[in-house]
This record gives sequence, structure tokens and C-alpha cells, in this order.
Amino acid sequence: MSRVLVVLLLAWSTLQSIVAAPVPDNELIQQKMRLPAPLRKPIVALIGDKCYKTLVEDFEITNWACIKYSISKGLGLGIVVGGSIVKIPQIITIVANSSVRGLSLASFVLEALACCITFAYNWRHGNPFSTYGESFFLTLQNILISLLILFYNRRLGATFGGLIAYLLILHCLTSPTILSSWVMASLYAITIPLSLASKIPQIYTNFVNKSTGQLSVFAVLNYFAGTTARVFTTMTELDDPLMLMGNLLASILNGVLVIQVFMYWEKRVEPQKAD
Repeated sequence: MSRVLVVLLLAWSTLQSIVAAPVPDNELIQQKMRLPAPLRKPIVALIGDKCYKTLVEDFEITNWACIKYSISKGLGLGIVVGGSIVKIPQIITIVANSSVRGLSLASFVLEALACCITFAYNWRHGNPFSTYGESFFLTLQNILISLLILFYNRRLGATFGGLIAYLLILHCLTSPTILSSWVMASLYAITIPLSLASKIPQIYTNFVNKSTGQLSVFAVLNYFAGTTARVFTTMTELDDPLMLMGNLLASILNGVLVIQVFMYWEKRVEPQKAD
């Protein structure tokens, strides 16, 4: 019996020593939060080494500055991805129906020019692609839609001429030897009213027809979400009131298009040529 008591006492003493042993909390936390390289590298590339260490390794979830920055970077990446496909349903709708009913040619041309200037300005300044990448994809998609509007209105000469004109514009805007930096900056400054003006013809066309015609619901909703998210990313990453105001106004006008989509959901009009 005494041997059993001795064994129990020894076991209890050993257990107490194990429990009472100091645990290196910081080292343990760092080991738990240390991600493998395939996961760590993309995250560091997105939010930066400082915020990665703060949020992931140190797990300081109360660091509001890094949280806002990370959310902004995530939204920026999402906007670029969304911008790469946002008008694909619109293109598919046009081709599938062989119709451009209800689509404003002026609207897509103005939008294509605004996106083209935005892309060229940021590309020439070497800005991170995540801050402007959607403008590149939107430029290509708007050019294609405007050419489709001409094509389905049987204006083949204008379709070919429009393609040549777009290529020449792209070349001039991206070439420093043709357009100087101050000219490029001036063109970028006018993209705000230009991009806003691109929405007015489509809003007016919808109002007159009491229908959104072949306008893609997916494109309208994603455009509204994208411009609204850009308001947040601009407020977080940039100190540019002019750019903030432009994104805010663009979000409002895209919101008007969203309202029109639901207002005229069940209404149809007879086919008519684009403006």
C-alpha cells in the first residue's frame, strides 16, 4: 500500500512540474501563425511585409490601419478580377441575340476613351497594377462592344475605321515620345467628366425607351459594386480629393443605372438603332 502511495505522489509531483513549467508564449504564437511559403508570399505581395507580420504573425487584429489597408488591397484585387469579366455577359448577350437594341454607342465610346486614358496614365507612371488593372480590361471590352454596335447596325466601314482609330489612340497615349507627361496628366484630369458623361447617354436612352434593352444586369450590378469599392480604396490608399469625387460620382450614376434596371425589368421596346 505504501508503495502505491509513493508512486502516486511521484506521479503527482511530476505532473505539477510539467504544468508549472514556463511556456514560451510568443514563440508558440509565432510558430502557430507562421504560414508556409506558398501562402505567405502572395499575402506579403498583396498587403506588404509590415502588415503581414502585424496581422498574421503577431495576430494584432486591433491594428486598424493594417486592417483597412488589407481590406483596401483585397478590394482592389477583386475590382481588377471583376473588371476583367464584368462586360463579358454583355458581349455574349449581343452576339447571342444579334442585337444591340437599347445600347448607346456614345456611352460606350466615351467610356472606352476614359478607361484608355486612365490605363495609359497609370501604366506610364509605373503604378501597381492592382490600383488600375480594371481600366485595361474595361478598355478592351468597351472597344469590342462599341465595334459590335457599329457592326450590328451594318456600318462595316465605320466598324473597321473605329478599330484603326482605337489602335492609334492606344499607341499615342502609351508613347512618351508622342505625348509628353504634362499632356498625359491633362488628359487624365478630363477623364472624370468624360467617364461621368459616358453614363448620361445610356441613362437617357433607358429613360426614353422605358427599357434597358440588351443592357446586361450582371455588368450594371458589378460596375456599381466596383465603383463603390473604389471609393473606399481611394479614401484608404490615396490623398486625392479629385479622384475621390470622381469615383463617388461614378458610383452614384451607376446606382441610377441599377435603379433603372429594376424599374424597367419587365418592359420591352421595339428594336432601334443605337445613338
